[in-house]
Amino acid sequence: MKRLRWLWLVALLAWTAPAMASPVMAIIIDDLGFRQRDSIRATELPGTVACAVIPGSPHATGMARAAHRNGKEVLLHLPMQSTDPSRPVGAEGISLETSRTQLKVALENGLAEVPHARGVNNHMGSLITRHPGHMTWLMDELHARKLYFVDSVTTGASVAYDMARERGVATTTRDVFIDREDATEGDIRAQLQRAVRLARQRGDVLVIGHPYPQTMTVLEQELPRLEQQGVRLVTVSELIGLRDKTVVGQTANVSTKDGIRDNED
Repeated sequence: MKRLRWLWLVALLAWTAPAMASPVMAIIIDDLGFRQRDSIRATELPGTVACAVIPGSPHATGMARAAHRNGKEVLLHLPMQSTDPSRPVGAEGISLETSRTQLKVALENGLAEVPHARGVNNHMGSLITRHPGHMTWLMDELHARKLYFVDSVTTGASVAYDMARERGVATTTRDVFIDREDATEGDIRAQLQRAVRLARQRGDVLVIGHPYPQTMTVLEQELPRLEQQGVRLVTVSELIGLRDKTVVGQTANVSTKDGIRDNED
């Protein structure tokens, strides 16, 4: 009788215990707005892939609207100053010479050009994301608009994540870049599988890719198979919410060395 009661108790605990959460992955496709055909493919990818649109690009507004129409989360992919002087940010971006007022105007103009944006991530930024002053100005503006920030981590010296947390902005960091312009489909598949392994090991992963034809082909084929690998695709907003439950008070610990290379594309 005691054994039966013990077995009944074990069965009851197993039935009432919450199921182990499955690993999750969020994916952002950066640089939408230039390559119209490939940008459109990005907005039509299966699942909750986010679309980051560059202000000032020829098809920025149209791509943001298409992404929103297709149920994708939209980000403003804000140009930020790089350590490479051959890559200027243009009138739409922010640099060390940008005043606080100019930064506010650049953000307002970008959000007007990229409708439906739920958050912002940096395009380039290996120089300016090192500077607490400009990052604090940016985070104050995002906080006022209830927008989140994703640090693409184009430099290991970035303080953007820390400044976002300090100013009360919902935030997270990129884990894996899955491509570069000259990457093969095999390279991209390998990086995507690396992201899957990270998700299984840590519980979540944030991936960034670009609208290169080979990247779109790989994602069109592989995203429907993620669930079979035990990984659930989620929005960036959901990933930030999940991470906030486990990393409050901690700082980012992300390397720019991710198996492809440091990536400011």
